[in-house]
Formats: sequence, structure tokens, C-alpha cells
Amino acid sequence: MKELVPADVIEGKIYLIRGHKVMLDKDLAVLYGVKPIRLREQVKRNLARFPEDFMFQLNEQEIEVMVSQNAIPSRKHLGGYTPYVFTEQGVAMLASVLHSERAVQVNIAIMRAFVKLREMLATHKDLARKLAEMEKKYDAQFKVVFDAIRGLMAQPETKKGKIGFRRAGEKG
Repeated sequence: MKELVPADVIEGKIYLIRGHKVMLDKDLAVLYGVKPIRLREQVKRNLARFPEDFMFQLNEQEIEVMVSQNAIPSRKHLGGYTPYVFTEQGVAMLASVLHSERAVQVNIAIMRAFVKLREMLATHKDLARKLAEMEKKYDAQFKVVFDAIRGLMAQPETKKGKIGFRRAGEKG
């Protein structure tokens, strides 16, 4: 059976905000095949189903961080409003307020993406723990090997350079 929405597309729309893995209301609306305003209307009609640990509204600083990190292209991308974000539980609850077969199928795909991310994080933590245990067992001659492995496990730093040309003799 062909996937309704590829897992990598969903995974690319999951962000870490306030210590929660969340998805933007606008991205969810696109995945569900509804207009963002319709999604928000359904949520507002069913607010009791969306406590703060299921859904919350971004503040200005969080929006600026998302723009500066290129998670969203610009503030215009948000359509002129302050977006809501949904945690995994909030996304699951959306299926109960959006009554369509597509919503059910997309929710299944999203739940699988959240589970996959959780498994990847658990594997990473388990690997780091095992590495620390091995490092205690072996002497200093293996330090280089352990340092190299840690370097491979570390998140790559993203450096933003200035775009454009430099004049002769100008420092960047």
C-alpha cells in the first residue's frame, strides 16, 4: 500500500519547542487537506480536548527563532497570525475533531513518525551510555577511538555565512 504522506515529509515538519516535539497547525492543515482556518475553527469548537500539554500558541520569540533557523521561510509563511503547535497527543486528538478518512490515515502516518523519532533518540542515548561504559573498561590508548566515535555522534554545527562577494583585501 502506498503511503499517503511519506515519513520523511512528516519528520521534517516536527520541531522541538519548549521541550516538546510539535507540529505547526499550518503544516497539519496541509497534511490533512484542509484550510488552516478550518483546522483552527474545529479546535476552537473543541477546546476542552486540547489542554496546554496537547496544544499551545507560539510566542513572538519562538516565531523569530523558527524564522532565523530557517524552520519556516518567513513570518509571511504563517499567514499573518500566531500559530498553534500540537504535541503528539494533540495531533492524535485532532483525528477526533476532523472527521475525514484522510485525517485518520494521515494521523496514523504522523503517529508512526513520532514513534520512529522516539526510537532514534532512545537508540542514541543507549549508544552513548554503552560507549561510556566501554571507555571505563579500557585504558587511555583507546581515548582517541572513543573521542572519534563521540564526534560522529554529535549534532553537526550549522554555520551561516554571509552571502555575497568580498572586495579585494576585505575580510569576511
